[in-house]
Amino acid sequence: MGYQVLGETAMLLHFAFLVYVTLGGFLAWRWPRALWPHAATALYALGITLIGWQCPLTHLETWGRERAGQAGLPDEGFIDHYLTGVIYPTEHLLTAQILVAFSVTLSWAGALLLHRRRRRQRNCPENRA
Repeated sequence: MGYQVLGETAMLLHFAFLVYVTLGGFLAWRWPRALWPHAATALYALGITLIGWQCPLTHLETWGRERAGQAGLPDEGFIDHYLTGVIYPTEHLLTAQILVAFSVTLSWAGALLLHRRRRRQRNCPENRA
């Protein structure tokens, strides 16, 4: 039972990781310091995608599921197993990756613009009175 819970927890963390990579940069619009952990997470996700780094959650999920007597994740990994062909068609994997990259870029650009606006407002002489 414990191994099954571990496998399920790793799967949920995987989904949370993907949601955070996709949308986490928008947290920096409200809390500017949130940009730095999101940048680290996004760069790690980029490394997984482009370089082929192994995600420790994939290993943990497979390990837990196999010890619970279930099938582990296939060699293709989490995204191919749970998302590609399920959430979006297989031929649109690149489109999904581009949309995630666009979301990250948009969130960071928005955070930069808001940061500049806040800085101008703090430095504006009429706001000091």
